[in-house]
Amino acid sequence: MTDLEIAHKVKMKPIEEIAQILNIDRDDLELYGKYKAKLPLKYINPDRFGKLILVSAISPTPAGEGKTTVSIGLSQALNRIGERSVVVLREPSLGPVFGIKGGATGGGHSQVLPMEDINLHFTGDFAAIEKAHNLLSALIANNIQSKTRSLNIDPRTVIWKRVMDMNDRSLRKIVTGLGGTANGVPRETGFDITAASEIMAILCLSKDREDLKRRLGDIFIGFTFDKKPIYARDLNAQGAMAALLKDAIKPNLVQTMEGTPAIIHGGPFANIAQGTNSVVATKTALSLTDYTVTEAGFGFDLGAEKFLDIKCRSANLSPNAAVLVATIRALKYHGGQPLKELQSPGVDFLKKGIENLEKHVENIKLFNLNPVVAINRFLTDTPEELEFVRNFCAERGIPVSVAEVWSKGGAGAEELAHLVVEATKECCPNFVPLYPLSDSVEKKIETISKKIYGAEAVDYTAKAKADLAKIKSLGLENLAICMAKTQKSLSDNPDLLGRPKDFVITVREIEIAAGAGFLVPITGEIMRMPGLPQTPSSEKIDIDNDGNITGLF
Repeated sequence: MTDLEIAHKVKMKPIEEIAQILNIDRDDLELYGKYKAKLPLKYINPDRFGKLILVSAISPTPAGEGKTTVSIGLSQALNRIGERSVVVLREPSLGPVFGIKGGATGGGHSQVLPMEDINLHFTGDFAAIEKAHNLLSALIANNIQSKTRSLNIDPRTVIWKRVMDMNDRSLRKIVTGLGGTANGVPRETGFDITAASEIMAILCLSKDREDLKRRLGDIFIGFTFDKKPIYARDLNAQGAMAALLKDAIKPNLVQTMEGTPAIIHGGPFANIAQGTNSVVATKTALSLTDYTVTEAGFGFDLGAEKFLDIKCRSANLSPNAAVLVATIRALKYHGGQPLKELQSPGVDFLKKGIENLEKHVENIKLFNLNPVVAINRFLTDTPEELEFVRNFCAERGIPVSVAEVWSKGGAGAEELAHLVVEATKECCPNFVPLYPLSDSVEKKIETISKKIYGAEAVDYTAKAKADLAKIKSLGLENLAICMAKTQKSLSDNPDLLGRPKDFVITVREIEIAAGAGFLVPITGEIMRMPGLPQTPSSEKIDIDNDGNITGLF
């Protein structure tokens, strides 16, 4: 059966019953139908935080390696072995849903439900973020046009684009304001995908509404004609933007296929943003349960590094264990086996590609965390291939388990759950950030590039060097770094698989996200507005006259 067909076999519990598991008062639920609800922020209580489990992965194949599926299965398994656990995830973006990857609600018997709602509009958080972002865009254009209340903004310096939650490459670079003076001032601009919006990053890093409003006001827009920096607060935009996000800041409660509570909130991509769910969602789960399982997007070099160096540092969080998801197919892919042949046995390719896993394990240890490897099993994996990876990890003293969460749900991850519990007992009290914020921007970029990616050096284009000068002039050198890089390779070149060495990271430009509290060095050919593939997933999606959706996965 497909993921959607498996999901339809499950009889969901009313969301009030899921809330009871967490001792949440029914009157505190803001219901979105029978199976979804928003939670108030008052349940956050740092004095009773449980343990935080970070789930990341090796460098993935284009289809991903199942971090979300393993996260859901692990949380279900922890409950099965007598522990209290909640899984905390990001909301899916419509770009991947209709693009190449499909949905992001897990798979098989490790899914969050209702999967159609979560994968499509859910509770409207993405729409609210999009509206708040584009409100600022409209206010900027209106002020440039104004003759009586103008801030003297130089339109050539405005860095704030518009966003929409769809893959549409034709919107990357556009010209607005054509058609005469009544239609605004013509200027070059473009669209990013909503998941890459600074508003998304801000929502996910804010600790409360006051912090949200402050961060929104700190958004850097551009300069005046006399070189004065302009921020969103100069347009008095933060109040209206925060009002649009009134409900979006509240985390969403749903359930897994086995009735495990799941909190889903925020959806920044990990290759162009910080790639983790919201601080309020994570802290809510930590306050309500003993083990919070959360995932960070793509490989450990992207989402997990940002989870630690940006989110945990900002929110004063510290993981108690790190699970590294690996698949036989991805390891063979990094060993040179063609993508279309990954279902065929290939131990020789596996032996070459295992160095990718080895590098990610080394990266986890850089943060003083205890890694546990989870082999997300596929039907095509051979016993010989699985045994090779098991032995590789055992020889290096790395706990490892074969997780069969797609086919068995929580029952397929009980061994993994026991290993994770043991890892949390042995973990140090605090992780170690990779770099101090006081380092120069160049030093922080170099540290990530050399230590995490394995680069030999970092090169900057003329545009990036100009951006560095601008950042220094604005006094923003102490911000964290949020690298925008391909997820397909440890390098910035998607064709360099395995564990590349002696390569140079090229920083094309550096975007400023002062409200979010980080800078975004854009490397290689990475785009903040993706495009659709030749055969988009949307072609398989349909709905019948009774409202039943098909083709969503």
